[in-house]
Amino acid sequence: MKIAFAGLGVMGAPMARHLVAAGHDVAGFNRTIAKAEAWAAATGGEAAATIEEAAQGAELLLLCVGDDDDVRAVVTEALPHLAAGAVIVDHTTTSAKLAREMAELAKGRGRRFVDAPVSGGQAGAENGQLSVMAGGDADALARAEPALKAYSKAIKHMGPAGSGQLTKMVNQIAIAGVVQGLAEAVHFAQTAGLDTDAVYEAVSKGAAQSWQMDNRWKTAARGEFDFGFAVDWMRKDLGLVLDEGRSNGAKLALTALVDQFYAEVQAMGGGRWDTSSLAARLQRRD
Repeated sequence: MKIAFAGLGVMGAPMARHLVAAGHDVAGFNRTIAKAEAWAAATGGEAAATIEEAAQGAELLLLCVGDDDDVRAVVTEALPHLAAGAVIVDHTTTSAKLAREMAELAKGRGRRFVDAPVSGGQAGAENGQLSVMAGGDADALARAEPALKAYSKAIKHMGPAGSGQLTKMVNQIAIAGVVQGLAEAVHFAQTAGLDTDAVYEAVSKGAAQSWQMDNRWKTAARGEFDFGFAVDWMRKDLGLVLDEGRSNGAKLALTALVDQFYAEVQAMGGGRWDTSSLAARLQRRD
């Protein structure tokens, strides 16, 4: 399949690499052309200098960019150059409103748009083990699915346009609460003078077990946060969640509180730290 991939960052680059390895004809575009050239040299894909060049005749356009404005710009510029009937799959975490807008825009040009944010982080992208939650036309998703399987372990159609983004919001709400609970648990164990490694062994096999506990307990206890999904990105995602909650009436008191805790981490200089750095604000010594 002829594929254009826009956004070759820490997520997009390995996702696009998996597509090349699966035998697809992939043209990669990044606003920083050097990144596209480096990706092409490493993978055997093609580097495009512009999104128009990447999209020329493509049957599938994949995006993994920054925010609503980035998606709007890329899709608008790419649409006239895509093959007739092409499918656009956006893996960026955006507002549901933007997803609906892009679906209408693409439909008006004879193409189809699927909002398909992912969960699994950089490690999931590198290992081809992402979970994809998709909204939009089911037939369009089915056409794209063979390609998406190159970097995904699960692909679920959630409903009409915007449903993928709404599902990603559910994902981020759940993560926010779990990570704050983990931060307080580590803090309590340390304050109580317990051996945190021993505590992990005692509590991680029962009802308290979670991915966050298994993968972030020990690093949080050591105060190590210079890796993983960045606080800046999480605050962007939680901002989308809270905006949507104000629109649909959902009560998100804990999510709003955790968002403010992340603001404190940013003020500490931790904008690029992992989301588990909520523990850092409890470990400070005045």
